[in-house]
Amino acid sequence: MLASLVQRVLDDLIDSAAPELTRLSRDLEPVIGHARRFTGGGKRLRASFCAAGARIADGRPGTALSTGDAVVLAASSLELFHAAALVHDDIIDRSDTRRGALSTHRALEAHHAASGWAGDGERFGVSAAILAGDLLLTWSDDLFVEAQTAAATSERARRARREFSRMRAEVTAGQYMDLVEELAWPVVPVAERADRAIAIATSKAARYSVEAPLVIGALLGGADDELVARIRAFGLPLGLAFQLRDDVLGVYGDESVTGKPAGDDLREGKRTLLIAETERRVDDAERARLDALLGDAAMPDEEIARIQRLMRESGGLDAVETTISALLDQALAALERVELDAEARALLEGLAHRAARRDA
Repeated sequence: MLASLVQRVLDDLIDSAAPELTRLSRDLEPVIGHARRFTGGGKRLRASFCAAGARIADGRPGTALSTGDAVVLAASSLELFHAAALVHDDIIDRSDTRRGALSTHRALEAHHAASGWAGDGERFGVSAAILAGDLLLTWSDDLFVEAQTAAATSERARRARREFSRMRAEVTAGQYMDLVEELAWPVVPVAERADRAIAIATSKAARYSVEAPLVIGALLGGADDELVARIRAFGLPLGLAFQLRDDVLGVYGDESVTGKPAGDDLREGKRTLLIAETERRVDDAERARLDALLGDAAMPDEEIARIQRLMRESGGLDAVETTISALLDQALAALERVELDAEARALLEGLAHRAARRDA
């Protein structure tokens, strides 16, 4: 129900924006078409957590929602923000694929080639994708303004907007931290790498994937400060578990399920907790070899397989799985301190297991 409502909001927004943009130039049609495809479907996990936050605060079931509801508009805004973050993240990581198809910059690069245009197609693709991501951010903000207008009170709207703004700033900071880490890793002491990896995962993804959507929904639902604090105690560890699972999938995930090649994170050079836990369990020579390989876009499949074995045999993978389980337990324990009816509790427990145990 929620997913279809969010999709309708997104489709309506693009349908209304398209004529105005293509009136400026027909050359904008590929950008709009890609935006339409890119925002279609998906897990809608952030939207689900936003609606769940409202459910905690005001007790209404999801079936009471409509496309004009503040919560649905905010949930749709979060999904657009997520889409924009993926577009920009793929550029930074030099990712060729997303969800089983070409990433935005590669799709626009291919359009350049198919059109027979002059100049550097790769540069065009990157530049055009930056702008496409910015357009998604603009639409995300437009929808959140609509959510504020639809909020029951101006105070709820104000508090939700403050959380939305904090989330966006922290994600940007986390992306920068991640960028720095790829270059600073060789001079960071091995003993500090795990803590730095967790700090990046928290800022870059954990808060905006789970905690912030929950809190935004709860604030729109009228949650007070005490309830918000309890929701954060549930959302933050779960968000970190979600990101750590994402890191595991980035190395071991099934391409037919994740939409990205197994080991893609290794070729992109992501310095995750999985890397940190592996490196502090191997000798200096093995650590140096792993550091030298990370970020090699042409890393052969056999090296990917060797690193996967190293992570398993060293205990690095088990350490991360143990951390994910502990974070999920921490989140579920925090949920016990939130007053909920049986339906809402089952909903949130299901979302928690889905976030931490998913395979895509």
